[in-house]
Amino acid sequence: MTATDLIDGTTGTGAGGGTEHLDVVIIGAGISGIGAAYYLQREHPQRSYAVLEARGGTGGTWDLFRYPGIRSDSDLHTFGYDFKPWSDDAAIAPADKILSYLRETATEFGIDPHVRLHNKVVGASWSSADARWTIEIEHADTGARSTVTANWIFSAGGYYRYDEGFTPHFEGRERFRGTVVHPQQWPEDLDYAGKKVVVIGSGATAVTLVPSMCDDAEHVTMLQRTPTYIIPLSSEDVVANTLRRVFGERISHPVARTKNIIRQQIMFQLCQRFPRLMRRAILRINKRLLPKGYPVETHFNPPYDPWDQRLCVVPNGDLFRAIRGGKASVVTERIAAFDETGIRLESGGHLEADIIITATGLNVQPFGGVPLTVDGREIDLHQTRAYKGFMLSGVPNLAFAIGYTNSSWTLKIGMLCEHFCRLLGLMDARGADTVVPEAPEGMPTRPFLDFAAGYIQRAVDELPQQGDRAPWLTSMSYWADVKLLRKSPVEDDENLRMSAAGDRSGTAAAERATA
Repeated sequence: MTATDLIDGTTGTGAGGGTEHLDVVIIGAGISGIGAAYYLQREHPQRSYAVLEARGGTGGTWDLFRYPGIRSDSDLHTFGYDFKPWSDDAAIAPADKILSYLRETATEFGIDPHVRLHNKVVGASWSSADARWTIEIEHADTGARSTVTANWIFSAGGYYRYDEGFTPHFEGRERFRGTVVHPQQWPEDLDYAGKKVVVIGSGATAVTLVPSMCDDAEHVTMLQRTPTYIIPLSSEDVVANTLRRVFGERISHPVARTKNIIRQQIMFQLCQRFPRLMRRAILRINKRLLPKGYPVETHFNPPYDPWDQRLCVVPNGDLFRAIRGGKASVVTERIAAFDETGIRLESGGHLEADIIITATGLNVQPFGGVPLTVDGREIDLHQTRAYKGFMLSGVPNLAFAIGYTNSSWTLKIGMLCEHFCRLLGLMDARGADTVVPEAPEGMPTRPFLDFAAGYIQRAVDELPQQGDRAPWLTSMSYWADVKLLRKSPVEDDENLRMSAAGDRSGTAAAERATA
């Protein structure tokens, strides 16, 4: 096999026609997959690996979404990598800057040659006899199929479908004479200059789109069924930028990162412990930024407590500024039906529209929708239990990356990758080639993510479950994870079963002898 074969991954076969074998296959070349590749090659440079990416470019979410104003609502000092300082003045950054940062990281640390684009994983089967995964790949650019084998799979594809977003049924949609767009399939040629635009939704996508479209559109209306907590945040981190200019990145990066971690955790804990107080505080901020007499209680006062769902951040208060300027408005109503010229509301009102944008959420698809089988048995994800939030009970040699819902996603990914690498080291020390989590018999369970967001609730029966005790909890606490994933021993003979090929063959022989 040539070096080009290894990089392109178009054949999946080695010299003499044998299937290519790798130590680790990482699925997904987004922020999690690039991070996983970095930690793997840093801690285990002797191991072979490939990053399989279904799309035609790296960057994941930040390469996929193209709607106006797309940005992170987490600061890049924490959303970025621990090992790669964020050096731009904008801490709340647009997608193009985040994408450049991710691709620069992949190039700087030699990850690019391991990335195989247009490699969509369509199935994975584990053989205990061989202690390896057989991974089926569809080459999206040619339609060809191939396979590779691997000792480990690290699933870093996030949790939502890349090919379609969630759009509920709207009565009369076919009657509407204008354009209907979901942000996940944003047309490059969409012209909204001078048009009346209605954005359906109140989440992060909606509050990003509304102010971004206001300069060109005649008017933009955010139509929401239920309000969301929205807080302003400066797009620049003055402290971080000052520290970088005075002391350089080596000192400023860990200080800024720690400061923002503490700020995020304090905010979340205050919301959890004092929800009424935090609700009033957020509403006071909203009232201060909106016109006098504006019905804040109607449009910015959700029926749930802060952080039961994710808070939305608006950089420099841009949404409030658009409302004050008269270019944007918020309507809190239920939709009765679409008609030829817009949307009829249940109250009897009507919203005129030339363009309707359905910012109505995502479709959750765990593990990229890849079917998993273990020794011929298809795995029902909902019947598995998540071990330390990164492995599944009964599924050998598979790790996955799920970040925080209450803080910067990447903060958890880094610790999971570190822990995964430590687990590989422990297996080497013990001479083991297989490890599988085993959940306690009869352990009570609850949903994998304790999160009330609609896109999670719609998929709760498709996701794994968590238990009622460590290490079977999916922690959303950064400090708890520092202790569990970074500082505590990897050894866990009570919940992790390790074995080697010799051990398994001896057990099988004994079972046959006594049969």
